[in-house]
Amino acid sequence: MGRFLAAGLRLFDSRQTQIGRRSRYDRDMSDWIKLKASDGHELSAYVARPKGEAIGALVLVQEIYGVNSHVRSVADGYARDGFVVVVPAIFDRFERGLELKYEGADQKRAMELYPKLNPDVTLLDVAAAYGEAKKTGKGIGVIGYCYGGLVSWLTATRGEKLKMQPSCCVGYYPGGIGSVAKEEPSCPVMLHFGAKDDHIGKDQIEAVRAAHPEVEIFVYEGTGHAFNRDVDPGHYNAAAAKLARERSLTFLKTHIA
Repeated sequence: MGRFLAAGLRLFDSRQTQIGRRSRYDRDMSDWIKLKASDGHELSAYVARPKGEAIGALVLVQEIYGVNSHVRSVADGYARDGFVVVVPAIFDRFERGLELKYEGADQKRAMELYPKLNPDVTLLDVAAAYGEAKKTGKGIGVIGYCYGGLVSWLTATRGEKLKMQPSCCVGYYPGGIGSVAKEEPSCPVMLHFGAKDDHIGKDQIEAVRAAHPEVEIFVYEGTGHAFNRDVDPGHYNAAAAKLARERSLTFLKTHIA
């Protein structure tokens, strides 16, 4: 019995050490920087860097909850895959350092801020992050979630006006995309939707399909909105999130690296 207990404790200690090393790795390879948009606005950005030489760069656009711990963890994950990831704090235009959770007063605050967001203004912040990503000298992709997914699509369609020419763009459950579906993307695009998303009707998905049959669209059965949000049990779908990330990573590497 003592031997089994000792072995179990050693295994636990080993796993805790691995978790600690991974956490330290993420901290050591990431930091916050300041950016300036073309309209003079100064904003913060979270930057996650790979341990070795980068294979490319990503601009990651947040949901409507700020650059919170979940968004940073997504950025850290792509950094471990070899990308430099720049995440502009688009809420700095309203309140600096805002990090919201997905419930209670934070959820209410997010919904209060959402109507204030103007995609064309957000694109100025994305362009500032894109300028930082260009410093890698590598190909650049844009990936976004929820509102950020819509902004990722608009980066593909409007980015050239702001001197952004991404190698590709990926959008997760981009709400409102139906209203801009006919805009012409300047690069390959991949989109992910939940089949049961009560924020995005099937008509929006079909509008993109009809206008752009070349766009890679994936619909995940049995999933709703925000299925990639692993800290939110009410929305997270592990199987869909895993498959969507595998597809996204392959897509990004194909067009960037």
